[in-house]
Amino acid sequence: MMKRSKHNIYPALRIAGLFLVAALSASCSTTAPGPRPAANAAYVSMAGPVSLPTPLRQDIYHTVAPGETLWRISRMYEVDIKTIKKTNRIKDVRDLDIGQRLYIPSAAPRIDIVTLYPGRKWKYIIIHHSATDHGNSEKFNRAHLNRGWKGVGYHFVIDNGTCGKDDGQIESTPRWIKQETGAHCKADGMNEKSIGICLVGNFSIDRVSPAQMRSVVYLVKQLKEHYNIPSSRILGHGQVPGARTECPGKKFPWKTFNSYLRR
Repeated sequence: MMKRSKHNIYPALRIAGLFLVAALSASCSTTAPGPRPAANAAYVSMAGPVSLPTPLRQDIYHTVAPGETLWRISRMYEVDIKTIKKTNRIKDVRDLDIGQRLYIPSAAPRIDIVTLYPGRKWKYIIIHHSATDHGNSEKFNRAHLNRGWKGVGYHFVIDNGTCGKDDGQIESTPRWIKQETGAHCKADGMNEKSIGICLVGNFSIDRVSPAQMRSVVYLVKQLKEHYNIPSSRILGHGQVPGARTECPGKKFPWKTFNSYLRR
């Protein structure tokens, strides 16, 4: 079990901004145009610990994940949409494909954007593990499409530093951006009423990284508060009545997770 003194498991997270924006939409094969201003959705962008010095801007490559738009990518790296379009010779913002590599000039350190939408649909939060050593939203999207599903079944994926994503990076999937029913837990009708969060890794064997723990605690706190979800309705997949699985793994640190969730 991880301890705070050893891993500094939950340092202060800087809330980089809270703004009114439009609800985004995206398909499983291509992304949609950027949003229009609206007053019924908000996003919270999160960055690393405030104690760390701010790294300099640098040129990077970004691989487009399911549900990402130029609007979202521009805010992840604080680079203007017009600059990204011009640099990558993009004529139409709709001409953006999953897996496409974009050159982002003078990118700021990446921040994760968690969009909070209005509504009373979400009553539970279900925690999963991928039961794989590596993965990301794009990989899961492809695997779930092969199963005949409508793309990645989770609403959020928290990466473990593999497949080109940072350890602890939060990816919002098209199901969240479109506020669609999940495909992550059939038991007790959870797909229709719960937010599915998948941490990349096999926590029946390995342990949740400190970066992943910081991110899942942060994300769950934001969702819990915004949708008024009580702690009793934050469950692991295997804790759902009728579910026959040990997901999110025998080594998932529930005691640590719940301790930091209460703070």
